[in-house]
Amino acid sequence: MARIAGIDLPKKKRGVIGLTYIFGIGRSTAKKILVSNNIDENIKVQDWNDEQIGLIRESIGEVKTEGQLRSEIQLNIKRLMDIGCNRGIRHRAGLPLRGQRTKNNSRTRKGRRKTVANKKKAAK
Repeated sequence: MARIAGIDLPKKKRGVIGLTYIFGIGRSTAKKILVSNNIDENIKVQDWNDEQIGLIRESIGEVKTEGQLRSEIQLNIKRLMDIGCNRGIRHRAGLPLRGQRTKNNSRTRKGRRKTVANKKKAAK
């Protein structure tokens, strides 16, 4: 089992797909890493030898991944909230940021429905 950047890569997956399990590495970055180290992208993770794993670890060390990337993203969001820009205000309120409508959709961002009771009719 290959363990890179604190993540156990799935053994049965191809190299390109296996590397995408690391936060911050997508298909194109994974492909670049494997090509730069002369590793065939169709070889499964379990077939990598120790030398290849070492080369991949070295290449991934140059890219921001996992905890470092997550903390940078959180700091960026916090900065937006601190300066009070529109995106920051939307983050704070838990609403969608990029111009989507909120009347009917955006349940992912707003959470489960909160039912509001109707007003009671006044007695005559």
